[in-house]
Amino acid sequence: MHRRPPLALPGGARIAVWTIVNVENWMPTGAMPRAVLPPPMGQPLLPDVPNWAWHEYGMRVGFWRFLETLSSRGLKASFAVNGTACTIYREACEAARDAGWDFMGHGFVQRPMHKVDDQKAAIRDTIEAIRALTGRAPRGWESPGLTETDETLDLLAEAGIEYVADWVLDDQPVPLRTRAGAIVSVPYTVEINDVVISAVQQQPSDEILRRGRDQFDRLYLEGATAPRVMAISIHPYLTGVPHRIKFLEQLYDYILGHEGVVTWTGAEILDWYRGQTAPSRPPATEP
Repeated sequence: MHRRPPLALPGGARIAVWTIVNVENWMPTGAMPRAVLPPPMGQPLLPDVPNWAWHEYGMRVGFWRFLETLSSRGLKASFAVNGTACTIYREACEAARDAGWDFMGHGFVQRPMHKVDDQKAAIRDTIEAIRALTGRAPRGWESPGLTETDETLDLLAEAGIEYVADWVLDDQPVPLRTRAGAIVSVPYTVEINDVVISAVQQQPSDEILRRGRDQFDRLYLEGATAPRVMAISIHPYLTGVPHRIKFLEQLYDYILGHEGVVTWTGAEILDWYRGQTAPSRPPATEP
Protein backbone atom coordinates (compact mmCIF):
# COMPACT_ATOMS: atom_id res chain seq x y z
CA MET A 1 0.00 0.00 0.00
CA HIS A 2 2.86 2.38 0.77
CA ARG A 3 3.99 2.30 -2.89
CA ARG A 4 0.58 2.86 -4.51
CA PRO A 5 -0.76 6.08 -5.98
CA PRO A 6 -2.85 7.79 -3.27
CA LEU A 7 -6.60 7.20 -3.12
CA ALA A 8 -9.16 9.65 -1.73
CA LEU A 9 -12.67 9.06 -0.46
CA PRO A 10 -15.35 11.72 -0.98
CA GLY A 11 -15.29 14.61 1.47
CA GLY A 12 -11.97 13.52 2.90
CA ALA A 13 -13.52 10.40 4.49
CA ARG A 14 -11.14 7.93 6.09
CA ILE A 15 -12.93 4.63 5.72
CA ALA A 16 -15.52 2.87 3.59
CA VAL A 17 -17.56 0.25 5.46
CA TRP A 18 -19.54 -2.43 3.65
CA THR A 19 -21.79 -5.16 4.98
CA ILE A 20 -22.16 -8.56 3.34
CA VAL A 21 -25.32 -10.54 4.14
CA ASN A 22 -24.89 -14.17 3.13
CA VAL A 23 -27.93 -16.22 2.14
CA GLU A 24 -27.36 -19.88 1.38
CA ASN A 25 -29.23 -23.00 0.37
CA TRP A 26 -28.41 -25.87 2.72
CA MET A 27 -29.88 -29.08 1.32
CA PRO A 28 -31.41 -31.18 4.13
CA THR A 29 -30.53 -34.38 2.28
CA GLY A 30 -26.80 -33.68 2.53
CA ALA A 31 -24.23 -33.03 5.23
CA MET A 32 -24.54 -29.55 6.72
CA PRO A 33 -21.83 -27.01 5.86
CA ARG A 34 -21.83 -25.97 9.53
CA ALA A 35 -23.07 -27.70 12.66
CA VAL A 36 -23.91 -26.28 16.07
CA LEU A 37 -24.98 -29.61 17.57
CA PRO A 38 -22.59 -32.58 17.17
CA PRO A 39 -24.24 -35.81 15.97
CA PRO A 40 -25.17 -38.40 18.62
CA MET A 41 -22.23 -40.72 19.40
CA GLY A 42 -20.23 -38.96 16.66
CA GLN A 43 -22.14 -40.62 13.83
CA PRO A 44 -23.56 -38.19 11.19
CA LEU A 45 -27.21 -38.84 10.48
CA LEU A 46 -29.27 -37.64 7.52
CA PRO A 47 -31.45 -35.74 7.42
CA ASP A 48 -29.65 -33.65 10.03
CA VAL A 49 -32.77 -32.01 11.44
CA PRO A 50 -31.34 -29.85 14.27
CA ASN A 51 -28.49 -28.35 12.27
CA TRP A 52 -30.58 -27.83 9.13
CA ALA A 53 -33.30 -26.18 11.23
CA TRP A 54 -30.64 -24.01 12.92
CA HIS A 55 -29.85 -22.58 9.52
CA GLU A 56 -33.50 -22.42 8.47
CA TYR A 57 -34.31 -20.26 11.50
CA GLY A 58 -32.05 -17.63 9.99
CA MET A 59 -34.13 -17.47 6.84
CA ARG A 60 -37.48 -17.53 8.65
CA VAL A 61 -36.55 -14.99 11.34
CA GLY A 62 -32.93 -13.80 11.38
CA PHE A 63 -32.91 -12.34 7.88
CA TRP A 64 -35.81 -10.05 8.73
CA ARG A 65 -33.93 -8.76 11.78
CA PHE A 66 -31.06 -7.85 9.46
CA LEU A 67 -33.41 -6.07 7.09
CA GLU A 68 -34.85 -3.97 9.92
CA THR A 69 -31.44 -3.26 11.48
CA LEU A 70 -29.97 -2.03 8.20
CA SER A 71 -33.03 -0.23 6.84
CA SER A 72 -33.64 1.71 10.05
CA ARG A 73 -30.09 3.09 9.80
CA GLY A 74 -30.25 3.90 6.11
CA LEU A 75 -27.75 1.16 5.24
CA LYS A 76 -27.66 -1.10 2.20
CA ALA A 77 -25.95 -4.47 2.20
CA SER A 78 -24.19 -6.46 -0.43
CA PHE A 79 -26.24 -9.63 -0.73
CA ALA A 80 -24.14 -12.76 -1.34
CA VAL A 81 -26.73 -15.31 -2.43
CA ASN A 82 -26.72 -18.84 -3.81
CA GLY A 83 -28.41 -18.99 -7.19
CA THR A 84 -30.86 -21.63 -5.98
CA ALA A 85 -31.76 -19.48 -2.96
CA CYS A 86 -33.31 -16.94 -5.33
CA THR A 87 -36.15 -19.43 -5.76
CA ILE A 88 -36.15 -21.30 -2.46
CA TYR A 89 -36.00 -18.10 -0.37
CA ARG A 90 -37.67 -15.88 -2.93
CA GLU A 91 -39.48 -13.66 -0.40
CA ALA A 92 -36.24 -12.74 1.37
CA CYS A 93 -34.44 -12.18 -1.93
CA GLU A 94 -37.23 -9.94 -3.19
CA ALA A 95 -37.03 -7.95 0.05
CA ALA A 96 -33.28 -7.49 -0.46
CA ARG A 97 -33.90 -6.41 -4.04
CA ASP A 98 -36.59 -3.95 -3.00
CA ALA A 99 -34.26 -2.51 -0.34
CA GLY A 100 -31.73 -1.68 -3.05
CA TRP A 101 -29.10 -4.16 -1.91
CA ASP A 102 -26.18 -5.06 -4.20
CA PHE A 103 -26.56 -8.71 -5.27
CA MET A 104 -23.41 -10.85 -5.43
CA GLY A 105 -23.09 -14.38 -6.74
CA HIS A 106 -22.33 -16.90 -3.99
CA GLY A 107 -22.31 -20.15 -5.93
CA PHE A 108 -25.36 -21.99 -7.22
CA VAL A 109 -25.65 -24.09 -4.05
CA GLN A 110 -23.59 -23.90 -0.86
CA ARG A 111 -20.75 -26.13 -1.95
CA PRO A 112 -16.97 -25.52 -2.27
CA MET A 113 -15.95 -24.62 -5.80
CA HIS A 114 -13.57 -27.60 -5.73
CA LYS A 115 -16.62 -29.89 -5.43
CA VAL A 116 -18.59 -28.29 -8.28
CA ASP A 117 -18.64 -30.56 -11.34
CA ASP A 118 -18.91 -27.70 -13.85
CA GLN A 119 -17.81 -24.34 -12.46
CA LYS A 120 -18.58 -22.49 -15.67
CA ALA A 121 -22.16 -23.73 -15.65
CA ALA A 122 -22.60 -23.02 -11.93
CA ILE A 123 -21.36 -19.44 -12.37
CA ARG A 124 -23.60 -18.96 -15.40
CA ASP A 125 -26.66 -20.40 -13.63
CA THR A 126 -26.05 -18.22 -10.56
CA ILE A 127 -25.77 -15.09 -12.67
CA GLU A 128 -28.95 -15.95 -14.56
CA ALA A 129 -30.90 -16.69 -11.36
CA ILE A 130 -29.96 -13.28 -9.98
CA ARG A 131 -30.71 -11.58 -13.30
CA ALA A 132 -34.15 -13.21 -13.40
CA LEU A 133 -34.96 -11.92 -9.91
CA THR A 134 -33.45 -8.44 -10.08
CA GLY A 135 -33.40 -7.61 -13.78
CA ARG A 136 -29.61 -7.27 -13.86
CA ALA A 137 -26.57 -9.48 -13.62
CA PRO A 138 -24.49 -9.35 -10.42
CA ARG A 139 -21.24 -7.44 -10.62
CA GLY A 140 -19.64 -9.16 -7.62
CA TRP A 141 -18.93 -12.69 -6.45
CA GLU A 142 -18.12 -14.41 -3.17
CA SER A 143 -17.41 -18.12 -3.52
CA PRO A 144 -18.93 -20.51 -0.97
CA GLY A 145 -16.41 -20.69 1.85
CA LEU A 146 -14.19 -18.32 -0.18
CA THR A 147 -13.07 -21.39 -2.14
CA GLU A 148 -11.48 -21.16 -5.58
CA THR A 149 -9.62 -23.50 -7.89
CA ASP A 150 -6.86 -22.26 -10.17
CA GLU A 151 -9.51 -21.61 -12.83
CA THR A 152 -12.24 -19.87 -10.83
CA LEU A 153 -11.04 -16.28 -11.26
CA ASP A 154 -10.66 -16.75 -15.01
CA LEU A 155 -14.17 -18.16 -15.32
CA LEU A 156 -15.65 -15.36 -13.21
CA ALA A 157 -14.00 -12.67 -15.31
CA GLU A 158 -15.10 -14.37 -18.53
CA ALA A 159 -18.67 -14.44 -17.23
CA GLY A 160 -18.60 -10.67 -16.66
CA ILE A 161 -18.01 -10.58 -12.90
CA GLU A 162 -16.19 -7.36 -12.01
CA TYR A 163 -15.17 -7.83 -8.37
CA VAL A 164 -14.58 -10.67 -5.94
CA ALA A 165 -14.52 -10.99 -2.16
CA ASP A 166 -12.51 -14.21 -1.85
CA TRP A 167 -9.03 -12.65 -1.56
CA VAL A 168 -8.72 -11.34 2.00
CA LEU A 169 -5.28 -9.87 1.41
CA ASP A 170 -5.54 -6.08 1.68
CA ASP A 171 -7.32 -3.09 3.23
CA GLN A 172 -7.77 -1.44 -0.17
CA PRO A 173 -9.12 -2.81 -3.46
CA VAL A 174 -6.48 -4.37 -5.69
CA PRO A 175 -6.65 -5.75 -9.24
CA LEU A 176 -6.03 -9.45 -9.86
CA ARG A 177 -4.90 -10.74 -13.23
CA THR A 178 -7.03 -13.22 -15.19
CA ARG A 179 -6.90 -14.47 -18.76
CA ALA A 180 -9.87 -12.18 -19.47
CA GLY A 181 -8.24 -9.07 -17.97
CA ALA A 182 -8.16 -7.67 -14.45
CA ILE A 183 -10.83 -8.36 -11.84
CA VAL A 184 -10.91 -6.29 -8.65
CA SER A 185 -10.57 -7.74 -5.17
CA VAL A 186 -12.72 -5.69 -2.79
CA PRO A 187 -11.47 -6.13 0.78
CA TYR A 188 -13.41 -8.84 2.59
CA THR A 189 -12.83 -10.40 6.00
CA VAL A 190 -12.51 -13.77 7.67
CA GLU A 191 -12.32 -12.27 11.16
CA ILE A 192 -15.13 -9.69 11.31
CA ASN A 193 -17.18 -12.59 10.07
CA ASP A 194 -19.75 -14.36 12.21
CA VAL A 195 -18.94 -17.78 10.77
CA VAL A 196 -15.48 -17.51 12.31
CA ILE A 197 -16.56 -15.63 15.43
CA SER A 198 -19.66 -17.61 16.34
CA ALA A 199 -19.57 -20.95 14.50
CA VAL A 200 -15.84 -21.74 14.43
CA GLN A 201 -14.32 -19.92 17.41
CA GLN A 202 -17.60 -19.98 19.40
CA GLN A 203 -16.91 -16.61 20.97
CA PRO A 204 -19.38 -14.86 23.33
CA SER A 205 -22.36 -13.12 21.75
CA ASP A 206 -20.81 -9.65 22.03
CA GLU A 207 -17.59 -10.55 20.20
CA ILE A 208 -18.75 -9.04 16.91
CA LEU A 209 -19.11 -5.70 18.70
CA ARG A 210 -15.78 -5.85 20.55
CA ARG A 211 -13.76 -7.12 17.60
CA GLY A 212 -15.62 -4.97 15.07
CA ARG A 213 -15.08 -1.82 17.13
CA ASP A 214 -11.36 -2.54 17.48
CA GLN A 215 -11.09 -3.23 13.75
CA PHE A 216 -12.87 0.00 12.91
CA ASP A 217 -10.79 2.09 15.33
CA ARG A 218 -7.49 1.02 13.81
CA LEU A 219 -8.60 1.36 10.20
CA TYR A 220 -10.13 4.75 10.99
CA LEU A 221 -6.84 5.89 12.52
CA GLU A 222 -4.81 4.69 9.53
CA GLY A 223 -7.37 6.14 7.15
CA ALA A 224 -6.19 9.62 8.03
CA THR A 225 -3.16 8.86 5.83
CA ALA A 226 -4.66 6.53 3.22
CA PRO A 227 -8.33 5.43 3.10
CA ARG A 228 -9.21 1.92 4.19
CA VAL A 229 -12.08 -0.49 3.54
CA MET A 230 -13.77 -2.44 6.34
CA ALA A 231 -16.04 -5.42 5.73
CA ILE A 232 -18.65 -6.84 8.09
CA SER A 233 -19.79 -10.33 7.03
CA ILE A 234 -22.94 -11.73 8.62
CA HIS A 235 -25.28 -14.71 8.24
CA PRO A 236 -28.95 -14.75 9.30
CA TYR A 237 -28.65 -17.96 11.33
CA LEU A 238 -25.73 -16.59 13.37
CA THR A 239 -25.91 -12.84 14.05
CA GLY A 240 -29.64 -12.74 13.27
CA VAL A 241 -30.50 -14.58 16.50
CA PRO A 242 -31.96 -12.75 19.53
CA HIS A 243 -28.85 -12.91 21.75
CA ARG A 244 -26.53 -11.42 19.09
CA ILE A 245 -28.51 -8.92 17.03
CA LYS A 246 -28.19 -6.06 19.52
CA PHE A 247 -24.41 -6.23 19.34
CA LEU A 248 -24.52 -5.82 15.57
CA GLU A 249 -26.82 -2.83 16.05
CA GLN A 250 -24.42 -1.34 18.58
CA LEU A 251 -21.51 -1.81 16.17
CA TYR A 252 -23.34 0.09 13.43
CA ASP A 253 -24.30 2.86 15.83
CA TYR A 254 -20.67 3.15 16.95
CA ILE A 255 -19.42 3.37 13.36
CA LEU A 256 -22.11 5.84 12.31
CA GLY A 257 -21.19 8.04 15.28
CA HIS A 258 -17.91 8.99 13.56
CA GLU A 259 -17.27 11.65 10.94
CA GLY A 260 -15.41 10.65 7.82
CA VAL A 261 -17.19 7.34 7.21
CA VAL A 262 -18.93 6.22 4.02
CA THR A 263 -21.18 3.17 4.13
CA TRP A 264 -21.19 1.62 0.69
CA THR A 265 -21.92 -1.62 -1.11
CA GLY A 266 -19.28 -3.67 -2.84
CA ALA A 267 -20.32 -2.26 -6.22
CA GLU A 268 -20.00 1.30 -4.92
CA ILE A 269 -16.50 0.55 -3.60
CA LEU A 270 -15.62 -0.92 -7.00
CA ASP A 271 -16.86 2.18 -8.86
CA TRP A 272 -14.98 4.48 -6.49
CA TYR A 273 -11.77 2.50 -6.92
CA ARG A 274 -12.05 2.45 -10.70
CA GLY A 275 -12.70 6.18 -10.72
CA GLN A 276 -9.59 6.73 -8.64
CA THR A 277 -7.30 4.53 -10.71
CA ALA A 278 -8.67 4.85 -14.27
CA PRO A 279 -6.12 7.43 -15.54
CA SER A 280 -3.16 5.24 -14.61
CA ARG A 281 -4.17 1.79 -13.47
CA PRO A 282 -1.62 -0.05 -11.34
CA PRO A 283 -0.41 -3.39 -12.70
CA ALA A 284 -2.56 -6.35 -11.80
CA THR A 285 -1.41 -8.62 -8.99
CA GLU A 286 -0.95 -12.19 -10.07
CA PRO A 287 -2.62 -14.56 -7.60
